[in-house]
Amino acid sequence: MGTEKVTAFREFVLKVHGRCNLSCDYCYVYELADQRWRHRPAAMAPPTADAAVDRIAEHAATHHLDHVRLVLHGGEPLLAGTTALRRVLTRARDRVPTPVRFALQTNAALLTPAFCDLFDEFDVAVGVSLDGTPADHDHHRRTRTGRGSHTATTRGLHLLTTTHPHLFAGLLCVIDPTHDPLDTLTALAAWNPPLVDLLLPHGTWATPPPHRTPDDPATPYGDWLTTAFDHWYTTGTPPVRLFTSLLDLILGGSSTVEGLGTTASPQLVIETDGTLERSDILAAVAPTASATGLTVHHHRLDDALLPPPPLSATCTACPLLPVCGGGHPAHRLHPDTGLITPSVYCPDLTRLITHALHRVTTDLEHLR
Repeated sequence: MGTEKVTAFREFVLKVHGRCNLSCDYCYVYELADQRWRHRPAAMAPPTADAAVDRIAEHAATHHLDHVRLVLHGGEPLLAGTTALRRVLTRARDRVPTPVRFALQTNAALLTPAFCDLFDEFDVAVGVSLDGTPADHDHHRRTRTGRGSHTATTRGLHLLTTTHPHLFAGLLCVIDPTHDPLDTLTALAAWNPPLVDLLLPHGTWATPPPHRTPDDPATPYGDWLTTAFDHWYTTGTPPVRLFTSLLDLILGGSSTVEGLGTTASPQLVIETDGTLERSDILAAVAPTASATGLTVHHHRLDDALLPPPPLSATCTACPLLPVCGGGHPAHRLHPDTGLITPSVYCPDLTRLITHALHRVTTDLEHLR
């Protein structure tokens, strides 16, 4: 979500199931401020799923989109089961008047051959959440009984990558600055992912992320990312979307990472009850900021085309704004100034961006 107004949505996150089989301690859905999930249906009912797909079809036709992306999400979307997922995929394929690029984000612990065959039939790109080494992964990503989930996740990941490697979309890793960045990248690269997403744990000025004290000049996340960037910049592995987008922005291009750059993210979230959210990540820290008051049962998706939160004067005056975009809106929340605040990660982003700028500038000078 950047600083430019969205003119049409091209990516739709469908919360097909609102519960999860894991209990990750940093989870933005269940562990932060937004607890509305408790009052929503555990699973998206067929009439709601049908209405959601029909609204997407209407939106695609209205804006003459050349394609849309439909992401099956949760909670854990595999909890919905193959029958419910097939229903959604079939209706979307049959009703949306433009090519639909299907994707699914999962912890992979419940992945079975039946799911893989279904995803192969509809060409569903499958992203898997994996936090690096076994010990690092199990540090945060545990079952409800406190057991680590690495064994179950890698079992599902092995099934996917050996039987249907063409469906493997990549890995999502939430970074922890107490874990070694090179060990993390090495563990992720071992799966030969086509893409790696490195995410910052969500936090605000009121509830800072772990190991980040807003008044402390230390930059633990920036240091971690800088070390990881240098490894990636030198070796090119694994393919990290954050770093690729960072270089694209430095060189005058655009970003595909939410919270980096000033291009608005064309994404809309549809919850299990059919309500429309601007960003479920923003909802995690400021529920009312993401709420639209709209549902697929009574509103067109165009009604959710709202302007993004404005930037602070500090951000608009900053020379790094074209690259950082002010950071993710969810990280800007302050008790006094709301979302019109620099990101709680501002020092870390500054550390990473200035370092990347220096490396790129130095290399370009050597080529002259």
